[in-house]
Amino acid sequence: MTLTVPCLFGLEALVADEMKRLQLQNVRAENGRVHCDGSLADIARLNINLRCGARVLMELGSFPAKDFEALFQGVLALPWEDLIPRDGEFPVKGYSLNSTLHSVPACQAIVKKAAAKRLGNAYGCETLPETGSRYQIQFAIVKDMAALYLDTSGEGLYKRGYRAQNMGAPLRETLAAALVTLSRYRGRDPFCDPFCGSGTIPIEAALIAKNRAPGLDRSFAAQRWKNMDSKLWLDAADEAQDGEFHGTYDIWGGDIDPAAVALARHNAELAGVEDCVRFETADAGKFHRDSQYGQLVTNPPYGERLLEKREAEDLYRMFGHALRDLPPKWRVIILSSHTEFERAFGRPADKKRKLYNGMLKCDAFMYGR
Repeated sequence: MTLTVPCLFGLEALVADEMKRLQLQNVRAENGRVHCDGSLADIARLNINLRCGARVLMELGSFPAKDFEALFQGVLALPWEDLIPRDGEFPVKGYSLNSTLHSVPACQAIVKKAAAKRLGNAYGCETLPETGSRYQIQFAIVKDMAALYLDTSGEGLYKRGYRAQNMGAPLRETLAAALVTLSRYRGRDPFCDPFCGSGTIPIEAALIAKNRAPGLDRSFAAQRWKNMDSKLWLDAADEAQDGEFHGTYDIWGGDIDPAAVALARHNAELAGVEDCVRFETADAGKFHRDSQYGQLVTNPPYGERLLEKREAEDLYRMFGHALRDLPPKWRVIILSSHTEFERAFGRPADKKRKLYNGMLKCDAFMYGR
């Protein structure tokens, strides 16, 4: 079968690399998603192991859909009864881009009606109870081509299970893991985040250092599916745990807000990495390290309103001044949506990478080799 992993724009290459490391076949990336060939066992492996992907979708088919009749007949032709049992709940969601069928609610209604008709015919009933496990149907209509999927993940893969609360605007765990991956941190060097907030970046760094699969402490929609043997999930979890490392790591997170630091420590405990990360109340404007090399990855406040933007610029200026004394072998990545970041920080980035934090367009400003 074809498995599809949607992701934030800009992370496609990282997700493709993850899938190749899991030895998935025929991995191919396009804007905002990565496809591969896989099996039911690979559904479990991808959900448990992926750090940067948004969710794992099972592709059921694709076909031209220039009008509602074509959409209805295309959906009706798919073997829904092979996957969704008589009592299965099957809500529908999706999107349409550059297509004749541009009304998403109307497309949702047609997909639901066609799938219900197919299932009703298969099970010999006019009304389906939908009282059982959830089989979320997703559709994507792009340039008049419709693709239909079942969502195997349920909640997005960024929900690792360790963050009960947030401090202000949260950084998604998937993006935090991507930033750590871009820094090429592997657990050997010192790692710092001077604006750690609720601790997401240092915690993701610790999970990467230990090679701990991020999905081990949560459940997934397909675990409750009748055609997914529970042994597939146990085997995938065992395989992931067998690959874990055990060592001593120098991972540090600092924040000027003591409440944020307390929450970060709590989240690290929930993630099982409290022995790997040190959190301290600290002013990023006074950040200093003597170590000759290391990685610094951080997500300082952006300042979305005018007054906050000025405050953010002052903060960047102070932080840039503090980092002037950082030894040249440090690799630094700073995520910001602020258009004047480099000017305020005091130096142009060696490299920039466009990313999205949710719907917010950002740049990862990269310094060092």
